[in-house]
Parts: sequence; structure tokens; C-alpha cells
Amino acid sequence: MSSTIYNEFKHDENGNPTGGFSKARGVDVRWQDGPLGTGENRKEPNGAFVEEVIQIAIDRLSYFNDSKFRSRENSLAITKLEESLHWLNARTARREQSGIEGTHQEDPKAQS
Repeated sequence: MSSTIYNEFKHDENGNPTGGFSKARGVDVRWQDGPLGTGENRKEPNGAFVEEVIQIAIDRLSYFNDSKFRSRENSLAITKLEESLHWLNARTARREQSGIEGTHQEDPKAQS
């Protein structure tokens, strides 16, 4: 069921992510190009975020689970995708608390 996936991720001269795209059969994602900024300098998004793409996958699997195609595997996949969103949202909250969300500043509290 897999198809070829083509990614082109871009970065600026400092190595900061600046967008790019991902393509596969039926999929064409343009990624957010640059930080959104904060406060008065906050910009409108110009591309997709990973969280949005994960939510789309959750919605699609939930659609299947609301039909005769319900399965344990779909439910487990939904749980893991929801966990992914949890951790990405926790990262955002930590960066907001540190005052660096919406910037390219490194997070001193980030751990691998």
C-alpha cells in the first residue's frame, strides 16, 4: 500500500528550517516557511504544520472506525497519533513558557 514519498525540506544560511514540501500519491504538503513570530510581530501561517497533518490522519482513521471498517489496529494507530500530538503540544507549551515559541531560538530546556 505504500507509494513513493518525495520530501524537499529547506533551511536558511543558519540551518533554520524554512519550509519545503512533501509529496506522495494524493498528497501535496507545503510546510510552514519560517517562524510565526510573537506578539505584534506574529505572522499568519504560510504552510502546514506537522500537528495539522497528524490531525488529518487521526480524522481519517476515526472515519474508518465509525464505519464497518472499525479495527483494533485503527484504534491503536489513533492512540499513538494522539500521543504524538500530546508531545508536540507539550513542546509548544514549554517554548511559550520560555518566551521562545514562534522564533528560531534554541530551547535550553529541550532534551533529546
